[in-house]
Amino acid sequence: MIQIKRFTCNPLEENCYVVSDDTQECVIIDCGAFYHEEKDAIINYIRKGNLRPVHLIATHGHLDHNFGNSTIFNEFGLKVEVCSEDDYLIEDLPKQATDLFGIDINQDQPEVGRWLKDGDTITFGSHTLKVVQTPGHTPGSALIYCEEEHTCFTGDTLFRMSIGRTDFDGGSWEQMEQSLSNVVANLPKETIVLSGHGPQSTIEEELRYNPYLRH
Repeated sequence: MIQIKRFTCNPLEENCYVVSDDTQECVIIDCGAFYHEEKDAIINYIRKGNLRPVHLIATHGHLDHNFGNSTIFNEFGLKVEVCSEDDYLIEDLPKQATDLFGIDINQDQPEVGRWLKDGDTITFGSHTLKVVQTPGHTPGSALIYCEEEHTCFTGDTLFRMSIGRTDFDGGSWEQMEQSLSNVVANLPKETIVLSGHGPQSTIEEELRYNPYLRH
């Protein structure tokens, strides 16, 4: 059984997840912590729970999902793992800060720890996560799927009753349509959807009510 703690971070209300199991190992998915209070909340949760972080994963390379990468590196020595198609985004986070938010994040960014690809697995404790690429929002967008727990972290590919934007640099509506119809729609209906923004859902609910998935 996995335990999932959600933290809502930064001005865009991005969801960061700390996922652990009975072994006390954990993974951090999409650490968008920007404010000191957000960073402290995540670190304190991990410390007080005696958790041992073993992976820092990003569903894609946008800054709001990666604000906290340097904090996690400094605290736990973890470097982000992200799909290689988003290299142009993740390797220049300070430029995103300036271009998109008009701020200077003024901190060194650790290098990428692992470039992920479709079908890769990530293990922690007694559980395995699978990387399922879903380009559209960005070229390297991916689902992080725990099949045994019927849980999927969908980043900005799928939200409750909506989907991610495709009009940013590198986005593609055609690729998003393919990802939704060929990948997302084929997940088991009981799968819990934990997205990059907003509340959780299930694949069954999305197939029934999401206008981008209804057929």
